[in-house]
Amino acid sequence: MRVHHIAIQVFDLERVRDFYVQVLGLRELGRPRDGSVWLDCAGSVLMLERVDGVAAEEPFRSERLGPHLLALAIGADERDAWEQRLSAHQTPIVERTAYTLYVRDPEGNRVGLSSLDVAKFFSQ
Repeated sequence: MRVHHIAIQVFDLERVRDFYVQVLGLRELGRPRDGSVWLDCAGSVLMLERVDGVAAEEPFRSERLGPHLLALAIGADERDAWEQRLSAHQTPIVERTAYTLYVRDPEGNRVGLSSLDVAKFFSQ
């Protein structure tokens, strides 16, 4: 089994779409209905769905239950280039570990860019 799609509800659909396409480099697959943009996420689909709610930014780590972040895979040798790209797009790195750079999209959703090879990690 694999992840089929992830859906994120957003207020400003175009602004958030631009972040995922222009900053993170995801490709737009299409707009199957009004208020929805689907992005290619290496075989899975990231669906951005417009709603009339308001973004509620919370601390990067919280005790709230439910999804914590969207983690996208990058190569270990790409980390420096991603740091430069994020800086060029004025996207601050909120937190970092040895494997992951953490940022927020324009509405405060957490996004990780991770080079951790999970299979290798658990085979050690």
